[in-house]
Amino acid sequence: MSDDKEIVSASTVAIVGAGQAGAEVATLLRQHRHQGRIILFGEESFLPYMRPPLSKAYLAGEIGADALIYKAQAAYDKAEVELRLGSRVDAIARGAKQLLLDSGEDVAFDKLVIATGGRARKLDVPGAGLGNIFYLRAIADVELLRPQLCAGRRLVIVGGGYVGLEVAAVAVKRGLKVTVLEGAPRVLARVTAPEVSAFYERFHRAAGVEIRTGVTVIGFTADSSGAAVGAVQCGDGLEIPADFVLVGIGLAPNTELAEAAGLATDGGIIVDAFSRSSDPDIFAIGDCAIHAEHGFLQRKIRLESVPNALEQARAAAAFIAGKPVPAAVAPWFWSDQYDLKLQMAGLSDGYDKLAIRGSTKGSSFIAFYLREGRVIAADAINRPSEFMASKRLIGDRIKASAAELADEAVSLKFLIAAAAPV
Repeated sequence: MSDDKEIVSASTVAIVGAGQAGAEVATLLRQHRHQGRIILFGEESFLPYMRPPLSKAYLAGEIGADALIYKAQAAYDKAEVELRLGSRVDAIARGAKQLLLDSGEDVAFDKLVIATGGRARKLDVPGAGLGNIFYLRAIADVELLRPQLCAGRRLVIVGGGYVGLEVAAVAVKRGLKVTVLEGAPRVLARVTAPEVSAFYERFHRAAGVEIRTGVTVIGFTADSSGAAVGAVQCGDGLEIPADFVLVGIGLAPNTELAEAAGLATDGGIIVDAFSRSSDPDIFAIGDCAIHAEHGFLQRKIRLESVPNALEQARAAAAFIAGKPVPAAVAPWFWSDQYDLKLQMAGLSDGYDKLAIRGSTKGSSFIAFYLREGRVIAADAINRPSEFMASKRLIGDRIKASAAELADEAVSLKFLIAAAAPV
């Protein structure tokens, strides 16, 4: 056994994808005393950076690109991680255990971590190739979009999810005329309860954003130049004028490398609790990976969140280095819009009771989702301390009544303590 560990410890680990997940697994491997080479490949020329601020503080110009950097160059130097930025991996030769780069170079590996993330899902309708139609996933996308944010201009956002609403909040504060088009009956329909959706719709409308739900976008028409978008066509015959458009309709996982290499995929690269793919020497983490069975949720699922990506990175790094793999925890997410900080834990689908702690008429409350008497999820708006207690309620699968959760006189810490074994 010790010989096997020495072989693993001295092996070359290649990581494809220089986002937060890729950066995390690279530096953690060295912290776990991996002795071999660690090579991190990224197509962008930037050091690995954080994507969530792109649609918020970075788009608004409140922070610069330096503030997005996840770990400084010194962290990779200390960990002796070989950064290969601006390098694209074209193929994985599994049999030869080599990566084929766009430069023509071949790089050998013993273990491989795929952290290729995802790309903005494209809207395939007539006119989608016109100018001034934007997507937001990378620094380069923001650099193209930001000059458009001039007061008085008309922005139409297709998609009422996190990205669409976050950009709407930035744009309307800049004095733009903003219209959000959502195909579902309400915004944030896939992730939250109608009461929380209604709260966000009211808040955005009060700020000046026009929100239209139940709308299908069927195409774009050109402006007088014939080259750029001039209006958005909707299925009900409505045509909404636009100086530019942002499409935010979700993410498509980048699984092409894995598929070409013959790895098992199903809406993502299928991985186990250790982030291993169908090839035991190849791991996948982050938005490109789908849990065959999530350790906490106990079901097959692909999670699009930074905490999940980092959790998978920790699992992969620990397993490769022969260390204990941390137990899976309840997923959590966040979104910043205006002065509202939304923090979400667990997944609310399948809930049978909803408890609101506080009032949705104000700007601070928590929505608790229950199933068979247990808290399965929570959406906290501007309640960071109670959100931490909410994560504990969910993580420990604590039973509580809707009345107790809604009663602000009942401490969440009391509910946790009352459920603890004596």
